Amino acid sequence: MDVMPITLTEKAAKHIQQQLEKRGRGLALRVGIKKSGCSGFSYIFDYADEIKPDDQLFESHRTKIVVDISSLPYLDGSRIDFTQDGLNSSFKFINPNIDNTCGCGDSFSVKESAKI
Repeated sequence: MDVMPITLTEKAAKHIQQQLEKRGRGLALRVGIKKSGCSGFSYIFDYADEIKPDDQLFESHRTKIVVDISSLPYLDGSRIDFTQDGLNSSFKFINPNIDNTCGCGDSFSVKESAKI
């Protein structure tokens, strides 16, 4: 399978680097999906302390991103941004594989072409 990289905006990369420094450990941002919500899937964000054999590693703005191979088709070609509005901050996915999102915005469905 040809894989398009997962990329970060400069703001997202800077925030991740700051969080890893505060944490004092971690190699990368771990991104994945899980079955959840009314539309089918939701994103998983965590920090990776190790790279597993079934992980795909990307780098964007000197920041490493780890994706497990089962999540990769659903995240292929995605871009991650970081937004801040007053005291509220969050990561925002720009995912070309999304078909629909639920009303609350917590879950999404994917295009048929992204399904395994």
